[in-house]
Amino acid sequence: MHRFISHVSVSAGLALVCAGTNFLHAQPAPAPVLRIDAGKVTAMASPALFGLMTEEINYSYEGGLYGELIRNRSFKSSATEPKFWTAAGGAAITLDTGTPLNGALNLSLKVDASQASPAAPAGVANAGYWGIPARPRTKYRASFYARAAEGFHGPITAAILGPDGKTALAKAGISGLTTEWKKYEVTLKTKNAQPSKDNTFAITTTVPGTIWLQQVSLFPPTFHDRPNGNRPDIMELLGGLNPKFLRFPGGNYLEGNTIETRFNWKNAIGDPARRPGHRDDGWGYWSTDGLGLLEFLDWCEDLKMQPVLAIYAGYSMRQQHVEPGPDLQPYVQDGLDEIEYVTGDASTTWGARRAKDGHPAPFPLRYVEIGNEDFFDRSRSYDGRFAQFYDAIKAKYPSLQIIATDRIHSRAPDLQDEHYYRSQEQMESHAHDYDKYSRTNHTKIFCGEWATRVGSPTPNMAGALGDAAWMTGMERNSDLVVMSCYAPLFVNVSPGAMQWKTDLIGYDALNSYGSPAYYAQKMFSTHHGDEILDTSSENIPAFHWQPPANRRRNGADSQPPPAEDVPALFFDATRDSHNGLIYLKIVNSRGEAQPVRIALSGVSKIAAKGKSTTLKAASPDDTNSINDPKKIIPVTETIEGLAADFTRTFPAYSITVLEIKTGN
Repeated sequence: MHRFISHVSVSAGLALVCAGTNFLHAQPAPAPVLRIDAGKVTAMASPALFGLMTEEINYSYEGGLYGELIRNRSFKSSATEPKFWTAAGGAAITLDTGTPLNGALNLSLKVDASQASPAAPAGVANAGYWGIPARPRTKYRASFYARAAEGFHGPITAAILGPDGKTALAKAGISGLTTEWKKYEVTLKTKNAQPSKDNTFAITTTVPGTIWLQQVSLFPPTFHDRPNGNRPDIMELLGGLNPKFLRFPGGNYLEGNTIETRFNWKNAIGDPARRPGHRDDGWGYWSTDGLGLLEFLDWCEDLKMQPVLAIYAGYSMRQQHVEPGPDLQPYVQDGLDEIEYVTGDASTTWGARRAKDGHPAPFPLRYVEIGNEDFFDRSRSYDGRFAQFYDAIKAKYPSLQIIATDRIHSRAPDLQDEHYYRSQEQMESHAHDYDKYSRTNHTKIFCGEWATRVGSPTPNMAGALGDAAWMTGMERNSDLVVMSCYAPLFVNVSPGAMQWKTDLIGYDALNSYGSPAYYAQKMFSTHHGDEILDTSSENIPAFHWQPPANRRRNGADSQPPPAEDVPALFFDATRDSHNGLIYLKIVNSRGEAQPVRIALSGVSKIAAKGKSTTLKAASPDDTNSINDPKKIIPVTETIEGLAADFTRTFPAYSITVLEIKTGN
């Protein structure tokens, strides 16, 4: 990354003032000065600024957070073949639509094991999502529905097999099969095997016969030991972000390519064996809906987050939409039912259903989002659709905050969802945008999807620097930008799993890691005061940047926009009013260390000792990976010499949080 650096004067909240064209006349550059007036609180910071956004993309749920290890457990990924299943031994396997488990799982896997023998067990095997992970001395819960041809009673064996396909790392026997469907559950416990992921799960028999299978499941230990729960390692990474909310079920996964393939929440509650699932055709794979509405809410409960519930609003990505009026009313009612499922007590229809599903207590709910990215709807029907949802929800739930996903005129939404996917230079160029927003509007901002798209499959340090620059602008203006969440959240880094590059957290079947951008998020979300302090600056270094030309619809490039001088140093300051601790965040995107003079006024006492937490890299291309998960992580140290006026040097390519203890 080559940038032409100059020094210019930038005041927070004001437009960038360029130093002219005499950049090459070598005068010693004056040190940047950051001024923090702790006696002037410009606004109260939003306590809910940093949260999570999630959707099914990059195998985020199936093959990701959701604990299920079996791929295509319900055999519905393909209508013509049992994808991701292989015959073991001399068995023959076929899809059978004549022997359904129930109306939701309306087919089964027929396993002809007529050639089975003690010397040659026969059955089926599944390699999971790029491998079945196995850890030493670990219990796995295996379950499946099975029925057998007349005269076959078993036994059958469920096993986790090592990479050779023969060595059993854990196994259990099942007998007593009948001609009727029945659920079988066993515990598989590994011994002292080394952690590995190149394993398979198999169901085999040594007795000739035919069996049918459905809803074949294998779960490792889950977070908080929840049945049908989530991977502990990924949940722990999420918990480290101290998130305040979860926006779900997420972007394109909510509306689907078509109305039929939208996230239909009523099909994603209750017994997982009675959920039909649906094709996540935005990203090309099957979703069992095992991680359904109640599981999303349990996720919020486990991490002590607020739910931000996105409800389907009558638009799908292939430009199918429902006109406002009578045709839309069933979808409005569906949204009201969904809110009742979340918040209703047991005396309500859908609150009673939630209690029956295992959670008697209502969940708290403050925010409801109407649709997702409805600015793509070429029918321009969103204004009318939003108004119909808004009026119905406010009439029944007047305290709910309603979020719009496109600009509307007929109503005043409580929040407007804004999405930004940009390069590092674009993020830095726009880092002061929210300084200029009007404070007189009723509508607040929810930055519901944003990311510096640099690095693959997860962001590198350049991405983290762009993110941090953008976050200083959001935090400095968090009286206006009351919530924000990075997207996408997850990516399975196994070959062939990624549909969208630059994702916050990466994992394979066995391990997971946080990207540099993950750690930037963590630094901001865990060092967030409740008061925004007045700040200004002088002599901020800048780089000369030519924005790219915009691509026209006919494929041709437009004329490039004017060149810009973009800041290379960003900062903001908040204070915890309860203990007087100031969090000063400083982002140095330059390739050299930067001395900065910090002038702090408005307090009578400043502790000489404080803390510094720094994320830095030798190159903006440096990153973390599945094989080197902690190459770039924050380092916290005690520092001295803090005062009302002090100078500190910030490393090249770095993000720093200074904790300054003050008092009056």
